[in-house]
Amino acid sequence: MSSSASAPAGDAPSSGNSKSKSPLRKRGSLHSKTSPDLRGASGPKPLTSQRSLPGTPVALHPHFPDLRTSMDGKYKEIAEELFTRSLADSEMRSAPYEFPEDSPIEQLEEKRHRLERQISQDIKLEPEILLRAKQDFMKIDSTADLELLKEQSLEEVDHAPKEAVLEREYQRVSISGEEKCGVPFTDLVDAAKCVVNALFIREKYMARSMQSFCVTTARSLLQMGEKPVELRVYEEIPETPVAADAPVHPPVSDTHPYEGQDPKSMPSDMGYGCKMVDGVVHVYTKKSHMDKSTELDLPYPDLQEYITDMNVMMALIINGPVKSFCYRRLQYLSSKFQMHILLNEMKELAAQKKVPHRDFYNIRKVDTHIHASSCMNQKHLLRFIKRAMKKYPEEIVHIERGRGQTLKEVFECMNLTAFDLSVDTLDMHADRNTFHRFDKFNAKYNPIGESILREIFIKTDNHIEGKYFAHIIKEVMEDLEESKYQNAELRLSIYGRCRDEWDKLAKWAVTHSVYSDNVRWLIQVPRLFDVYHTKKQLANFQEMLENIFLPLFEVTVDPRSHPELHLFLQHVVGFDSVDDESKPEQHIFNLDSPLPARWTEEDNPPYSYYLYYTYANMTVLNHLRRRRGFHTFVLRPHCGEAGPIHHLVSGYMLSQNISHGLLLRKAPVLQYLYYLAQVGIAMSPLSNNSLFLSYHRNPLPEYLSRGLMVSLSTDDPLQFHFTKEPLMEEYSIATQVWKLSSCDMCELSRNSVLMSGFAHKTKSYWLGPGYNHEGPESNDIRRTNVPDIRVAYRHETLSEELHLITHAVLTQDAADEAEDLLSMAPLPPRHNPPSGATGTAPPHKH
Repeated sequence: MSSSASAPAGDAPSSGNSKSKSPLRKRGSLHSKTSPDLRGASGPKPLTSQRSLPGTPVALHPHFPDLRTSMDGKYKEIAEELFTRSLADSEMRSAPYEFPEDSPIEQLEEKRHRLERQISQDIKLEPEILLRAKQDFMKIDSTADLELLKEQSLEEVDHAPKEAVLEREYQRVSISGEEKCGVPFTDLVDAAKCVVNALFIREKYMARSMQSFCVTTARSLLQMGEKPVELRVYEEIPETPVAADAPVHPPVSDTHPYEGQDPKSMPSDMGYGCKMVDGVVHVYTKKSHMDKSTELDLPYPDLQEYITDMNVMMALIINGPVKSFCYRRLQYLSSKFQMHILLNEMKELAAQKKVPHRDFYNIRKVDTHIHASSCMNQKHLLRFIKRAMKKYPEEIVHIERGRGQTLKEVFECMNLTAFDLSVDTLDMHADRNTFHRFDKFNAKYNPIGESILREIFIKTDNHIEGKYFAHIIKEVMEDLEESKYQNAELRLSIYGRCRDEWDKLAKWAVTHSVYSDNVRWLIQVPRLFDVYHTKKQLANFQEMLENIFLPLFEVTVDPRSHPELHLFLQHVVGFDSVDDESKPEQHIFNLDSPLPARWTEEDNPPYSYYLYYTYANMTVLNHLRRRRGFHTFVLRPHCGEAGPIHHLVSGYMLSQNISHGLLLRKAPVLQYLYYLAQVGIAMSPLSNNSLFLSYHRNPLPEYLSRGLMVSLSTDDPLQFHFTKEPLMEEYSIATQVWKLSSCDMCELSRNSVLMSGFAHKTKSYWLGPGYNHEGPESNDIRRTNVPDIRVAYRHETLSEELHLITHAVLTQDAADEAEDLLSMAPLPPRHNPPSGATGTAPPHKH
């Protein structure tokens, strides 16, 4: 983007006060107190409705303002100008808010280790004087807390002790004074209103699509008013509670989920009809009569509403004062965490050492971003290829010019034998030549550079119906089950080229029994419409959407029509959108954009176009599935790996979690919003190191210190990893390079489970029955190995940040209400002066 749209956050205040005649300034300042879009008389105030005097409770109803009328002009123009600039130059300058590396204090290491060993000793064997010293060191103020230290449970591994060891007392850092945030109150109010408005936008889209929204953030927004009734469409589905002393391993079913399933026992046909209108599927109560009179009310945000909200968000992220405010808050969060570590690191370590048996190796961790076609390492694939060449040499695996080719003949055409093959021959590992070259990276998926081998070994739809690929995936699943505590969410592709892709994929999974309790599926949709359209495989974009979504609606309405797909979908948790984000976009998504049925251009639709129509159809599908009692899906796209910043805006509005999120380091406003909304970010530093960003520049440690919901993932072990346990390899390298503590590693693991799509009951076993509560009550250190101190710090810090912005808005509203009441009060009666009098003062009585 140009300099006016991407100025560093540190320079934002000066740009806000500058009187230079920039093109954005001509349209009016976004932070002006008289801005008609936020506080003026031309439209309703988005965050204020019912007011009260200072000191009295304020009950406000949230305003999702009718942005289609109140946002006319300004936001739209700014957003379109930003989009235009992003087409010309997608690179933005990094905001200068990076911390220097920690300076080692080597002379204190010996003393620190001595104290750690002292704390970890059995308290029953210590003399009385050591007990007093330990009590003073741990800042324990009550005998009850001292008694907790004496309790050391030695029960078996799979059963948690009956009494939880809770360590809640720790050293807190607080800020005193009137202006705690370091900016004038008027700037705070303007920034807070923008931030709260953005949080309301995300809450609206999450609620409509039945995706989850941070409980703490939602509770803070309730202070601004009650949720609209229409967002609470369905009651929560009750589930069998998990006891507090339940084992850490969920019960395992004796029967395979794909075996012995009779289609006649599946739910019956509802008789509904489905039809796609303007890119979104509509459901009707009668197949024979599909019009407005028979249409089901399955809500989704229309295109105009989405474009308007998108323009508001685009205008927000380049607002100078808001950038300065968010930058300061992010700096404060980093500094506060460093202070927390200085004061409480040894206490956190002591809390971990008191937990019997549990450590980083035997806590649950989920690989939240990994592609099925590259979930194995190079050596694993090499061994399988050699084994297949020896075991199935005469099996016909490919059709070439109408004639079947055996596996032996395929390799003879390449002048290769099993003995010739090696890891170097396969040449599938990313190297220095793939940096910023996504095309070369994609070519690495071809063993020995031959696409035919990719089709034979790592595709589900081929002449052998994905037999080899299923065997490899099942071997990876066996490795995960053997490790017991590692899980994965594998991505499988649906391209949208034809209507039967879903049935073929489901048949592959069911026929080959590709299932594990340690694995869940996500469906990735590559953004390749332009390629398919050029090859005459698709006439328009709506045809691609129909191929992706209509089979899902059909199987939801009548599971018996696609019995294998119905079984397969029970283990699918969501959708992903994948492709090279750095590819230039030739189109700006606005109300003038062609509808999907009319998108017949050679250019690929932009990222936000793909994401909106995926989200809209998924939202309608979720409402239909909820009516049937089926589980719903979430949207978790690749987002912010490269390309323009507005990808992250779409991800913030529409997605429950995202993968990568590297560009948040350049956008302080979005990074702060991702923090406040606790949007999950699955980060893959080793993948980024080979493609877009060197390892030492990766923002993961910075995100973690500030409290963003981040997790570690592998992305493509086939290209980036060397060991049998790629997820542990990812954790190992991150810990060594960034000097992560045991508590940091366990926090990342806990985040990965929270972000994952595993069932609520499964998470209750892994994290504890109260994992979805707030604060330290949500944590069970006996299962997660995360100290309550760390969880309490994260919760309190987030609550303080939310209170800062909501309190500023409510205080200003109360003050405005008081001024309004004073201005509306009747004036005192006016006395007419006597004739001839020139003054207005009443005469004195003597």
